[in-house]
Amino acid sequence: MNFKEGEVLCFNKPLRWTSFAVVNKIRYHLCRKMGVKKLKVGHAGTLDPLATGVMIVCTGKATKRIEEFQYHTKEYVATLQLGATTPSFDLEKEIDATYPTGHITRELVEQVLQRFVGTIEQIPPAFSACKVNGSRAYELARQGDEVELKPKTLVIDELELLECHLPEIKIRVVCSKGTYIRALARDIGQALDSGAHLTGLIRTRVGDITLADCMEVEHFPEWLDHQDIETNND
Repeated sequence: MNFKEGEVLCFNKPLRWTSFAVVNKIRYHLCRKMGVKKLKVGHAGTLDPLATGVMIVCTGKATKRIEEFQYHTKEYVATLQLGATTPSFDLEKEIDATYPTGHITRELVEQVLQRFVGTIEQIPPAFSACKVNGSRAYELARQGDEVELKPKTLVIDELELLECHLPEIKIRVVCSKGTYIRALARDIGQALDSGAHLTGLIRTRVGDITLADCMEVEHFPEWLDHQDIETNND
């Protein structure tokens, strides 16, 4: 393998790790193995710390393909808790409000989900990596600043109800680049005349790459030891 010329690696991002931490860990092991001080390494699409699943990491000249991978369709499996909201729309922050759920039925959930299929407008979460006047939105939000983000147009190809154990539901989402599943949870909660936040999120597919194609980050050093690595790449 020639990591300087460029390789594409697929990982199952661990829970509570930032996407940045995954890239750092992979770069560290590659540089150590190759005996170099620096190497270009980047990921093709951020996953929140509380999400797991498919993360594509590109090395060397393959980092030029990052944008290509970012535009691939993505699939997620998300668990939503209905009847309560958090400022981050997931478990990063404590519940800040509760709402009734007695009126919600499986039929109502299925009807509401269909409203989100197709081209929709979505306001990204304040706790996101969107840029606001040169700063990341999540940095401002964590400081307690008001963050106003503009709606973005995106496409949801499929939205399927996998499990319905009210007030908890599990959904499968197939969507375009730029979709925030946390924001989708918020909007589904509002459309149900209630509230909602994410309690679990797995990215199960990016393009044709599925979880079955991904290795665990903790297994990477051992995997690397078994690779035939080219070092004459100058």
